Amino acid sequence: MIHFPEQFGTPLSPNAIKVMLLGSGELGKEVIIAFQRLGVEVIAVDRYPNAPGHQVAHRFHVINMTDADALKALIALEKPHIVVPEIEAIATSTLKEMEAAGVVRVVPTANAAWLTMNREGIRCLAAEDLGLLCSHYAFASDFDTLQKAVEQGINGKSPIGYPCIIKPVMSSSGKGQSKVDGPAELKAAWDYAGSAGRVDAGRVIAEALVEFDYEITLLTVRSRDAATGLITTSYCDPVGHVQVSGDYVESWQPQAMSPVALDSAKHMADKVTTALGGTGLFGVEMFVKGDTVWFSEVSPRPHDTGMVTMITQWQNEFELHARAILGLPVDTSLKTPGASAVIYGGMEAAGIGFEGVAQALAEPGTDLRLFGKPESFAKRRMGVALARAADTDEARAKAKRVAGRVKPVPAK
Repeated sequence: MIHFPEQFGTPLSPNAIKVMLLGSGELGKEVIIAFQRLGVEVIAVDRYPNAPGHQVAHRFHVINMTDADALKALIALEKPHIVVPEIEAIATSTLKEMEAAGVVRVVPTANAAWLTMNREGIRCLAAEDLGLLCSHYAFASDFDTLQKAVEQGINGKSPIGYPCIIKPVMSSSGKGQSKVDGPAELKAAWDYAGSAGRVDAGRVIAEALVEFDYEITLLTVRSRDAATGLITTSYCDPVGHVQVSGDYVESWQPQAMSPVALDSAKHMADKVTTALGGTGLFGVEMFVKGDTVWFSEVSPRPHDTGMVTMITQWQNEFELHARAILGLPVDTSLKTPGASAVIYGGMEAAGIGFEGVAQALAEPGTDLRLFGKPESFAKRRMGVALARAADTDEARAKAKRVAGRVKPVPAK
């Protein structure tokens, strides 16, 4: 039974609703803003100081969120009513213990956070428990097992074959992911995956390459129905996106789909989010070819490709997440076609600047988000360009133009 707030209080007072975000990057920052607009007191937590969400929260803390003792001590100190995991690298077993003891409510549930913490838990749930169509896959904890899984097959399963995709079981934003075209590239992919895994650096998933027409994120919301009080599932229009080495570089909404494919995608999203339970917004990634849909991954939180909803929807993905968590009505309807394009740092430096912002925003129907990350890396997302237009093709071209006009530069 999910207990929703009956009264919305005042932040920094005894009757405040207190929410703790575990992970305070650019997505967490927008979730914090959405909560604050509803009068919620927000505590932002991240592994480094001055994270984007730290800059807008009521209070912030810097801890290693995979440290069970540190996480437990912080929750005991702050006594939040709700804990919202915004990244994968968290001591989820501790959250399960604290939720079971009635200490705190975890969104969507502690078990969902645990299952989706790594690709192994969620893939086994989707493929083996729910029977969703997935790419052929295998897990490996050493290179010899990986090589055997790809070239010969393990555990009675056929080989993955080449080309294939190698990923750490736990990472984000494409870190550690490689496309392997032949045997000569496999060892390098194993080494790269091991260097990028956030927690279990010694375990990977190998996936057969799916020949798809396009890939989508179906933003799926589990929220309380105002009339019945029951948990219902609703969907945003599908978000199309392009990824390079597993990292999103542009997205658009809506992505055109056949009625059969869209129904299949919604059915898959409903099954997996119902199995995870709780309330909030889920980003369900899928591959689509014609009318066939493959499940790929699910995040029990706003998705990077869903940043496009900041210009396309009446309620963006962050507002939907906050409202659903608090038991409030949601509206997933589209306002206008639109697109997003990533702005990378392009350099290794702290406190960088941005030039061309005025020129970028001079184009009508556009917007920008500069995340305020304290340190830049060559391929670190430092901002996103947003554009609306009569159709997604026009919006995509516009978003890429705007992103291209913003020039990261060294600090003066």
